[in-house]
Parts: sequence; structure tokens; C-alpha cells
Amino acid sequence: MFNLKEMLLPLTLALCIMYPLAFSISEDVLLINYHIHIINDLPLEPPTNVPSLNLHCKSKDKDLGERAMFQHQDYAWDSKINLFRTTLFFCNARWRNKKQRYFEAFRATRDEDRCLDYHFSCIWSVRYDGIYFSSDNYTWTMQYPW
Repeated sequence: MFNLKEMLLPLTLALCIMYPLAFSISEDVLLINYHIHIINDLPLEPPTNVPSLNLHCKSKDKDLGERAMFQHQDYAWDSKINLFRTTLFFCNARWRNKKQRYFEAFRATRDEDRCLDYHFSCIWSVRYDGIYFSSDNYTWTMQYPW
């Protein structure tokens, strides 16, 4: 026969952990497929037959690989937010041998709301002075200077 006192502590602990999670994230957010886009908007420079941007993106669990990108090419992937809202994708952007920058392309706690407006998209533009963000593909703000 089980002892009620032995079950009370684990049950109370489980409730203390799960209760705040129930109110911090809606069930719908877990089902949304977010679209992350990173566009090479660096200026065209000679030699034009060589990609101007190398981009390597990954999360803790998934390496999306490195891509050599020509001007106006788009590096895109989809992701969902995990139950604990710890989903994070980060990238290393390297502009030929001139500049390099690590940045967070998708962080659940930051992007779950701001990327809802434009088809659940987070859009990044890599430019000569830094990396810009837009949630609507019209208004751009610099988030990461070189």
C-alpha cells in the first residue's frame, strides 16, 4: 500500500514546477512554425563570382550547416518553440575576411511575440554596417553592429 505522505512531496514539487509554465506560454505557441530568414544584403564587390558572406547557423541540438551566400541570397529554416521556451538558434556571419559576428537568429523568449505579425517570420538582413532585424519586411532596426 502506498503512503500518502511519500506521494505528497513529489506531487507538490511537480505542481510548483508545472503551474507557472501553464500561464507563461499558451498551448498555441508550441504549435506555431516560425520562419527564420537571413538575407545577404552586403554590397557587391569584386570578385563578383565569389560569395561575399559565409553563414553558419545552429542550435544546441541541430547544426544547420555553413553556407556561402551571394548577394541577395536567403538562408531560411523553420523552427517551433519547445515547452520550456529555451529554443535558440545562433549564427556566425563572416563577411569575406573583413568582419565577423555571432548573433542570435531566433530566441524563443525574445521572438515568440515579435515575429507573429508577418506570417510568423523573423527576418534578418546582413549589411555593410551590421545585422538588421525586421518582423514585417519593411521596418528594419540594427540589432548587431559588426
